[in-house]
Amino acid sequence: QVQLVESGGGLVQPGGSLRLSCKAAGTMFSIKNMGWYRQPLGKERQFVAAHTIGGSTYYAASVEGRFTISRDNVKNTLYLQMDSLKPEDTAVYYCNYLGTYDTGNFYPLGDYWGQGTQVTVSS
Repeated sequence: QVQLVESGGGLVQPGGSLRLSCKAAGTMFSIKNMGWYRQPLGKERQFVAAHTIGGSTYYAASVEGRFTISRDNVKNTLYLQMDSLKPEDTAVYYCNYLGTYDTGNFYPLGDYWGQGTQVTVSS
């Protein structure tokens, strides 16, 4: 009832676009804030974007203006539209329920990570 499944990743050239999806099971999705995170190879997982149930959105400075987060509560799905992709966007992307957050800091609620979806930006 708490599983999250990420999909939509792939190989794309710099400047290209991808749309990631995060499908949630259970009843938590519609009443929880959600976030996207990513983990580049050899690095720690980092915050990418967040979407609250009230409709507020937040982005890491590195992706703001290029990525757009949205959600569909009917489908229990979180989306991340990724445009103008750069090689440094290469990472495994994960979603999670959003825990505490304040200016510049967005923490996952808990260990609800799925398998993630690989995004590779390369020519």
